[in-house]
Amino acid sequence: MESIRVQPGERRGQCANCGTELAPHAVACPACGTLVFSEKLKTIAARAEAARIAGNLEIAREQWREALQFLPPDSQQHATIDERIAELTTRIDAANPRAAGKKPTNPDHPAWRRALGAAATGFLLLLGKLKFLILGLTKASTFFSMLGFFAVYWKIYGWPLAAGLVVSIYIHEMGHVSVLKKFGIGAGAPLFIPGVGALVMLKEHPADAHVDAEIGLAGPIWGLGAGLASIVVFWITRIPIWAAIAHLTGFINMFNLTPVWQLDGSRGFHALDRPQRIAVIGAIAIAYLLTNQRLLLLVGIVAVWRAVQKEQGPGDLKATGTYVGLIAALSWLARAVG
Repeated sequence: MESIRVQPGERRGQCANCGTELAPHAVACPACGTLVFSEKLKTIAARAEAARIAGNLEIAREQWREALQFLPPDSQQHATIDERIAELTTRIDAANPRAAGKKPTNPDHPAWRRALGAAATGFLLLLGKLKFLILGLTKASTFFSMLGFFAVYWKIYGWPLAAGLVVSIYIHEMGHVSVLKKFGIGAGAPLFIPGVGALVMLKEHPADAHVDAEIGLAGPIWGLGAGLASIVVFWITRIPIWAAIAHLTGFINMFNLTPVWQLDGSRGFHALDRPQRIAVIGAIAIAYLLTNQRLLLLVGIVAVWRAVQKEQGPGDLKATGTYVGLIAALSWLARAVG
């Protein structure tokens, strides 16, 4: 399944307010100052405030820290959020008796309220992801190509497995889209192609290998989430089709980790230096011994070929850890397939 392609000849994004052409990673219009990610910032602010009200100050602080990457460093909004983060840090330190080696004598919030707040914050985060997935279906090219893809595989596998396959691939592709939006990189809507899977056409190629790796590996990460959700439903309901969907999802996403051509694994591998690539090969070998998943042989052979090439990446510990974790989880999830 080919996930991302760069579409040459496309114009970069333009400011929604004045139409000025924006740089690839711009967070504000250089002409009128309009924020590129204003809607995302509103969502983050709502989550941060919900976490603060619930007493989850650390989560609120992390949300505000996330917001900083979508603001110009010299803007008033950036300075205001810096002040909020400093205030939250002061409150967190004051309420953390472990730093002084003492047990809390009078916590600000009882345990049940903190647990309820954590659940509420998690629900808000999940709701945001669901809203994002639903909005993706408003694109006509995505919706109708998905229907055509579903019709083809309905005839081959029956509608339950075809529906599960379509949804899991869609979630995978929206993982790419979410990170593309994060970095302000223009891209088309996911397009489904029977026999291939789906792809997202980029309007420009990321120049940074670390950014490219994060974009590539986001698809398998979201795909893994879809597979894990399916296997949990199977454990609860014991309906076999859910296990089949989970295993097939794991198989497809693991295939995408093959570091070749424009597959997701190639984007992740591109950022790794030789020792990190060897570490990934070791993880593939261990996963094969534990799961006997034959697809890992293909992934491993291509990984060895990439590791001995002169071309090496700058090194990326985050991408290495993500790659290894995905190999472990997806090989376990896919072990009933192939």
